[in-house]
Amino acid sequence: MANAAVPQSRPVPVRIPVRELLPWTIFAGVLALALIYFVGAEQGATSLISGDTVHEFVHDARHLLGFPCH
Repeated sequence: MANAAVPQSRPVPVRIPVRELLPWTIFAGVLALALIYFVGAEQGATSLISGDTVHEFVHDARHLLGFPCH
């Protein structure tokens, strides 16, 4: 018999404990919120940094993402 059953190994999923994943998830969430703030709201009355430096730095990204800025 040329087509004898050959045992095949199956990949075993790696278990990632939530305790190891949670700090990275929180870090990514805070980083995303800061990025959304600087791109979307860092100008005018809500500005944390005075001047137009941040506004000009993220100006094109603001238009690309559809945030109004003028």
